[in-house]
Amino acid sequence: MAYSLTLVFDGLTQDEYWNVNTHLGISRGSKEGYPPGLIVHAGGTSGSGIIVTEIWDSKASHEAFMASRLGAALQAAKVAPPAQVIEADTVNFQQFD
Repeated sequence: MAYSLTLVFDGLTQDEYWNVNTHLGISRGSKEGYPPGLIVHAGGTSGSGIIVTEIWDSKASHEAFMASRLGAALQAAKVAPPAQVIEADTVNFQQFD
Protein backbone atom coordinates (compact mmCIF):
# COMPACT_ATOMS: atom_id res chain seq x y z
CA MET A 1 0.00 0.00 0.00
CA ALA A 2 1.35 3.44 -0.91
CA TYR A 3 2.18 5.91 1.85
CA SER A 4 1.22 9.59 1.61
CA LEU A 5 2.90 12.40 3.46
CA THR A 6 2.32 16.13 3.75
CA LEU A 7 4.93 18.32 5.44
CA VAL A 8 4.13 21.91 6.47
CA PHE A 9 7.16 24.19 6.83
CA ASP A 10 6.05 27.45 8.43
CA GLY A 11 8.11 30.48 7.39
CA LEU A 12 10.14 28.55 4.78
CA THR A 13 10.88 30.52 1.62
CA GLN A 14 11.25 29.21 -1.93
CA ASP A 15 14.98 29.95 -1.79
CA GLU A 16 15.32 27.90 1.40
CA TYR A 17 13.29 25.06 -0.17
CA TRP A 18 15.67 24.99 -3.15
CA ASN A 19 18.66 25.19 -0.83
CA VAL A 20 17.52 21.97 0.89
CA ASN A 21 17.13 20.37 -2.55
CA THR A 22 20.65 21.47 -3.45
CA HIS A 23 21.93 19.67 -0.35
CA LEU A 24 19.99 16.60 -1.54
CA GLY A 25 21.55 16.76 -5.02
CA ILE A 26 18.24 17.69 -6.65
CA SER A 27 18.14 20.59 -9.11
CA ARG A 28 15.24 22.43 -10.69
CA GLY A 29 13.78 20.65 -13.68
CA SER A 30 15.79 17.49 -13.06
CA LYS A 31 14.50 14.05 -12.15
CA GLU A 32 17.92 13.05 -10.84
CA GLY A 33 18.70 12.86 -7.16
CA TYR A 34 15.26 11.82 -5.99
CA PRO A 35 15.30 8.82 -3.64
CA PRO A 36 14.22 5.27 -4.44
CA GLY A 37 10.60 4.60 -3.53
CA LEU A 38 9.39 8.17 -4.09
CA ILE A 39 6.47 8.14 -6.52
CA VAL A 40 5.30 11.78 -6.43
CA HIS A 41 6.78 14.96 -4.95
CA ALA A 42 5.16 18.40 -5.04
CA GLY A 43 6.31 21.49 -3.18
CA GLY A 44 4.30 24.69 -3.13
CA THR A 45 3.90 27.98 -1.34
CA SER A 46 1.20 28.64 1.20
CA GLY A 47 0.31 31.80 3.05
CA SER A 48 2.75 30.87 5.78
CA GLY A 49 5.56 28.95 4.08
CA ILE A 50 6.04 25.81 1.99
CA ILE A 51 3.93 22.65 1.89
CA VAL A 52 5.43 19.44 0.51
CA THR A 53 3.22 16.54 -0.49
CA GLU A 54 4.66 13.16 -1.40
CA ILE A 55 3.55 9.64 -2.24
CA TRP A 56 5.95 6.81 -1.49
CA ASP A 57 5.86 3.12 -2.29
CA SER A 58 6.04 2.46 1.47
CA LYS A 59 6.55 4.17 4.81
CA ALA A 60 9.83 2.25 5.14
CA SER A 61 11.21 3.93 1.98
CA HIS A 62 10.38 7.36 3.39
CA GLU A 63 11.93 6.56 6.75
CA ALA A 64 15.11 5.34 5.06
CA PHE A 65 15.31 8.63 3.11
CA MET A 66 14.78 10.65 6.30
CA ALA A 67 17.51 8.75 8.11
CA SER A 68 20.03 8.73 5.27
CA ARG A 69 19.56 12.07 3.51
CA LEU A 70 16.72 14.46 4.36
CA GLY A 71 17.50 15.00 8.03
CA ALA A 72 21.10 15.92 7.20
CA ALA A 73 20.01 18.19 4.32
CA LEU A 74 17.57 20.09 6.56
CA GLN A 75 20.30 20.51 9.16
CA ALA A 76 22.89 21.63 6.59
CA ALA A 77 20.45 24.19 5.17
CA LYS A 78 19.56 25.33 8.71
CA VAL A 79 15.88 24.55 8.14
CA ALA A 80 13.72 23.64 11.12
CA PRO A 81 11.78 20.39 11.01
CA PRO A 82 8.24 20.68 9.64
CA ALA A 83 5.69 22.31 11.93
CA GLN A 84 3.13 19.70 10.92
CA VAL A 85 3.34 16.21 9.42
CA ILE A 86 0.24 14.52 8.02
CA GLU A 87 0.60 10.82 7.23
CA ALA A 88 -1.85 8.52 5.46
CA ASP A 89 -2.00 5.05 4.03
CA THR A 90 -3.14 5.79 0.50
CA VAL A 91 -6.42 4.07 -0.36
CA ASN A 92 -6.72 5.49 -3.88
CA PHE A 93 -3.91 6.61 -6.16
CA GLN A 94 -4.47 7.46 -9.80
CA GLN A 95 -1.80 8.91 -12.04
CA PHE A 96 -2.98 11.13 -14.87
CA ASP A 97 -0.90 12.28 -17.82
